[in-house]
Amino acid sequence: MAFTKNQAKLIKSLRDKKHRNELGLFLVEGEKNVLELFNSDWNINYLLCTAEFFDKNRNLIRNKNSGYDVVEQSEVEKVGTLESNNSALAIVKQKENKLEVGKNEIVIALDEIKDPGNLGTIIRIADWYGIKKIIASENTVDFYNSKVISATKGSFMRVDVFYTNLVETLPKIGLPIFGAFISGNNVHSFNFPKSGILLMGNESNGISKELEKSITQKITIPSFGGAESLNVAIATSVILDNWKRSLK
Repeated sequence: MAFTKNQAKLIKSLRDKKHRNELGLFLVEGEKNVLELFNSDWNINYLLCTAEFFDKNRNLIRNKNSGYDVVEQSEVEKVGTLESNNSALAIVKQKENKLEVGKNEIVIALDEIKDPGNLGTIIRIADWYGIKKIIASENTVDFYNSKVISATKGSFMRVDVFYTNLVETLPKIGLPIFGAFISGNNVHSFNFPKSGILLMGNESNGISKELEKSITQKITIPSFGGAESLNVAIATSVILDNWKRSLK
């Protein structure tokens, strides 16, 4: 194939949420993330890569049966979103936004998380602790945002993210809901159940009043210093670590 202006235009258009949703496509960039795609069930629509990347992975690329072009590194960086990308960029098909939660799962719920880096890091943290599903409010930053995908370091392929009205959906799941607050049950001594929902709030405003009504237990990470609050991704990690340790 020959890389064309229309293909460059398509790649650049996927920086915008509206176009991503209309086309059902999104971008995955960088060597690590793209390589993990080859061993996943995600469908690669098109691959743009450097000669070095192609030479090292030509069998994987051809077996994936997607269109591809080999270009100079400068061309990959020109159309992509990363400041430096010396390997590859892929156009990937989005998955259906269909939520199914079992009764023996730990699930993360996110109330209006706005920062792409925070969402990406939370997905990576979920993957580390074996959490397979995240339920996000409709106003949470787009999962397919390139900054989110990049921040997951490949974990987006193993953690499903669903968007829904949390006020309506969470009570229907039938699992206890544990909300993170400044004050509540100490996570260091709290006996978490084997399944449940961990609800994390907005970076500035926390959990909304509407969602607070659905919470089974308020939990908190005790402070030993003078910081006003913790970053939401860090707080998610601390709580999950205590949750998992309490199950041993």
